[in-house]
Amino acid sequence: MRYQSDKAFARQADSNDPLREFRGRFRIPLHHGKEVLYFCGNSLGLQPKTAAEALKRETEDWASLAVEGHFKARRPWFPYHEFLRDQMAAIAGALPKETVVMNSLTANLHLLMVSMYRPTAKRYKILCEWTPFPSDRYVLQSQADFHARHVAGMKKEDAVIELRPPDGEYQVPRQQVLDAIRAAGDELAMVMIGGVNYYTGQLYDIPGITEAAHASGAVAGFDLAHAAGNVELQLHDWNVDFAAWCTYKYLNAGPGSVGGAFVHEKHAVNRDLPRFAGWWGNDPETRFTMPQTFVPVPAADSWQLSNAPVFSMAVLKESLQVFADAGMNRLAAKSRQLTGYLEFLIREWKLPLRIITPSAPGERGCQLSLIVEGNGKKLYTHLADNGVIADWRQPDVIRVAPVPLYNSFTDVFLLAEKLREGITVPNHA
Repeated sequence: MRYQSDKAFARQADSNDPLREFRGRFRIPLHHGKEVLYFCGNSLGLQPKTAAEALKRETEDWASLAVEGHFKARRPWFPYHEFLRDQMAAIAGALPKETVVMNSLTANLHLLMVSMYRPTAKRYKILCEWTPFPSDRYVLQSQADFHARHVAGMKKEDAVIELRPPDGEYQVPRQQVLDAIRAAGDELAMVMIGGVNYYTGQLYDIPGITEAAHASGAVAGFDLAHAAGNVELQLHDWNVDFAAWCTYKYLNAGPGSVGGAFVHEKHAVNRDLPRFAGWWGNDPETRFTMPQTFVPVPAADSWQLSNAPVFSMAVLKESLQVFADAGMNRLAAKSRQLTGYLEFLIREWKLPLRIITPSAPGERGCQLSLIVEGNGKKLYTHLADNGVIADWRQPDVIRVAPVPLYNSFTDVFLLAEKLREGITVPNHA
């Protein structure tokens, strides 16, 4: 697409957009009676318009059926996670038996690391991304601390290796990541990286990292909170060992909603793999006979602990249907166009903003992280006061995410205008 810097171009691009009707399937908040410019889907996605009806259906079945809803509800609760399986597998690029919707993101990371992180006195180090999300940092630190208490010779102080970009930069070059994996060598037990870095928006080379980790004898795992529903994934074909993600960002399932997990087939069918067990991970054929011995389902399901959080899953099911209708490949293509258009306008209008997200479309999703010269918090406040919902991250970054399901080219143009207006506000710098 050849961009132009006038509003007429944005309107024409919207009229030619084959995905334009999907915006109408979401509820957009209002600011002084007008729809906001919502660029915060990387933090919380918008509500699908069918979400309220889906919740109403489940609460009605609860009211009329009570416990019998587990088998007699219009969408029975007992196998509820199975209703999400195929569509979630399509998002992850996985076999259906490799994915499961369960628990929450951080809980899933801990559960999966019980199985996948098996440190020894020599091989115990974990390589993580630069500036991982705090939960990931805490997961890795606490796992290392726990194991160091039981593995003689393991030092928790040097267990976690955090990648560092070159001085003055924010992105970690692809080759540097691979070099760090090779340098760790036979001391490396696991690579655990966010597929898309929450702060910079950098998309890491998941297949390349996975191949390098395996070549070093390590396990490859990923936090896909900012990748699932944002970029195209092929977790099975890339031979990723495990991954986990939330569903309230790009997957639009609502605040605090249920998480998702992937376990590669080679591990998922391995009943001898150690795991923390729960009732819902047991073979469903014998679940209600209350067996004394845990028999894991030969699938990612075996990492489940408890029965399905139906209300949360009901909303997620509605959003996954939207993804199925739109197609992840088409969404990714529009994402590249929208994000590229925003970058074009910032550079074309010579806005004094430093974009710390990679410029190459294959190295980012639908997010740009911006640093403004001077006081960025004032620019962020100006945006908020003028109907733009974006995200502020300390110490100086404004994150904006043009989400292809519900953002338009006109949205992007208006955002760029608001950025230009805010930068020229007197006493802004």
